Amino acid sequence: MKYCGIIALAAIVAGCGSGRMKDSAKPVSQQMVEAHGLGDFDCNRKHKESLATTGWDYVSGLVASSVLKAYEKYPEKREYLEAVKAFADYSTSETGDSVFKAPTRVSALGESNVDDLAAGKIYFALYKDAVSRGDSADAKKYKSAATMMRNKLKYDHARIPAGMPGEGGFWHKKQYPNQMWLDGLYMAPAFYAQWQHEFGSELGEQDNMESWSDIALQFKTLHEMTFDEDKGLCYHGWSATAGDEDSFWATNQKKSGCSPEFWARSMGWYFGALTDVLEWMPKEHADYQTLLANYRTIAAGLKRWQDEESGVWYQLLQYDSSVSADGKGDAVDGETYNIGTQANYLESSASCMFTYCYYKGIRLGLLDREEYMPVADKAMAGVMKQFIITGDDGKIGIGSICASAGLGPRKDHSRTGTINYYLNGSDVVITSNEGKAIGPFIMAAVEAESK
Repeated sequence: MKYCGIIALAAIVAGCGSGRMKDSAKPVSQQMVEAHGLGDFDCNRKHKESLATTGWDYVSGLVASSVLKAYEKYPEKREYLEAVKAFADYSTSETGDSVFKAPTRVSALGESNVDDLAAGKIYFALYKDAVSRGDSADAKKYKSAATMMRNKLKYDHARIPAGMPGEGGFWHKKQYPNQMWLDGLYMAPAFYAQWQHEFGSELGEQDNMESWSDIALQFKTLHEMTFDEDKGLCYHGWSATAGDEDSFWATNQKKSGCSPEFWARSMGWYFGALTDVLEWMPKEHADYQTLLANYRTIAAGLKRWQDEESGVWYQLLQYDSSVSADGKGDAVDGETYNIGTQANYLESSASCMFTYCYYKGIRLGLLDREEYMPVADKAMAGVMKQFIITGDDGKIGIGSICASAGLGPRKDHSRTGTINYYLNGSDVVITSNEGKAIGPFIMAAVEAESK
């Protein structure tokens, strides 16, 4: 494989206004959709041949959502929407009362699992399309499924109980009691916000505003608990019960209950969630200005840590490639994990998400164009140069992706949240064409092609 050259790069950030290459080839967003968005991508290191039959998952949902954004930009590409519709229909009952794991029809929505809700974001565009086509059955199905998921989150999801720090915050998952991770904001509260934007007024003004307060609470809590003013960044996760066995990773000496490092993709999830939610949130809501201020704080912090030479960001944001895993590993309860000497590296999934957020934030008027367009353009140029590869078949792909990362729980002491873990953890491998980067790249490219 070879890295894409300057022609594709110039087409995105400086060339033709349409975002097309000089040889009139397809926009690079379409190239990625057709190479890896409609199929042939990894979903948590499992290869998926077709988007339509990947099954319900936050990674495949992210890819599907990005394909929808490409369709909205290029509506002549009806096959993009049809692929996402097939993905939704593969896992959604005809009445929209359940989302299941095909072909078993066992529920795909786990108990108090934020990840399982993220793919529900596709329902809103599918609902609108069904309405436009006069298909009342499909419209009812997609709206019912989205509403079922919103209610499951709002009314049934486990929360940090009254009297504890972070009261009312959604648990990341049942197996992570009283924990909130930055990742979760993109998965559940952002979905909740889109439902409120589309349908919240139907329940009356009081219910709508209360729900927006509930959504804002999730963002305000995690920002307060994880933001480091000196670095301008947020730590990956926080536990309200840092002393329990599932929170053994909460070793941060500076911020009580926090994990010790700034993981790039977790910041990408947070920045992405804020960008999307601020698009939908009523500006008159009492918490809007707080979320906007936090958003701008994060934008400034990430600008600070953008690599000057490459224009993109490292896996561990506050370090460069001179920092490596120490070769000794992490000792937990008499066992040693994460042994190795992998150096910190430029990471694509987070870099693509940051690029998407800067471009979209500028487009929405959330960020100052003069200050941040150079950041966005430099990032997009860096993404194209550092990460985009062309295969022997002429199709583009994307490399340098962190496959996965998490924190605990007690049954997995390897997930320590340390430098050693994020660089040498057994699940934190460097891979290519993983959906966690495919989706953000398509979204960033669509925004760049729209500027």
